[in-house]
Amino acid sequence: MEEAMVAGASVPEVKSLSQTERVVDIFVAPTKTFTDILRSASWWLPFLLMLLASIAAAFSIDKKVGFDRVTQMAVMQNPQAADRMAQLTPEEQAARMSIATVITKDSVYAGGLFLLAIAALVALLMWASFNFGLGAQTTYGQNLAVFLYAYLPHLFLVLLEIVFLWLGVNTENFDINFPVGTSLGYYFSDAPNWIRTALSFLDLFGLWSLVLMVLGMAIISRRSKTQAAVIVVGWWLLSLLATAGLTAMRG
Repeated sequence: MEEAMVAGASVPEVKSLSQTERVVDIFVAPTKTFTDILRSASWWLPFLLMLLASIAAAFSIDKKVGFDRVTQMAVMQNPQAADRMAQLTPEEQAARMSIATVITKDSVYAGGLFLLAIAALVALLMWASFNFGLGAQTTYGQNLAVFLYAYLPHLFLVLLEIVFLWLGVNTENFDINFPVGTSLGYYFSDAPNWIRTALSFLDLFGLWSLVLMVLGMAIISRRSKTQAAVIVVGWWLLSLLATAGLTAMRG
């Protein structure tokens, strides 16, 4: 009789999470968030949060630093661009800087859309790598959701940037590529650009996201964390080398 009752007992289902619960859990219980992606690959909330944060950061830069100053700093940090600018007449320099400032401003305000494009590319690479490389059966949507949720620690980086800007911290020497000192590149301002670019990958929040990405991919692919780390960290290292190499080629 007892065995029959046990056999007939219903197994409690794992509680599905809301989008808000997923966002909270990515910081306190990330396994729950990534496991829930197996149920639903919805990713609109993390993207919305990053989009709003990027717009708020762009607005803060606009008001507390100015995109003309940001553009000037970018030119000064690029020897080739600085040399080309020096060869122009004052009128040509003003016109060139005006165009560059508009492009910079529009690009920064559209940062959230660039993030979505990067997420789409990374999701494609992860989907192909895990499905064809490890024989997993992930969907493209699951890979996209894992990336966007794993990226959420960058919210803290953006919020720190916004707070420091409105407090007036280092606004005179503001570097849009290194807004706060969470990466090694921030502390090597005199190093060649390609070295700073490589060191920018060693960022506190970026590495946090990398760890979450490994965990998330292991869960949705149903593969070991070691296997997931080989692929995720492998692509991360390749992107580090490629980005630093392209920066070196540009001077």
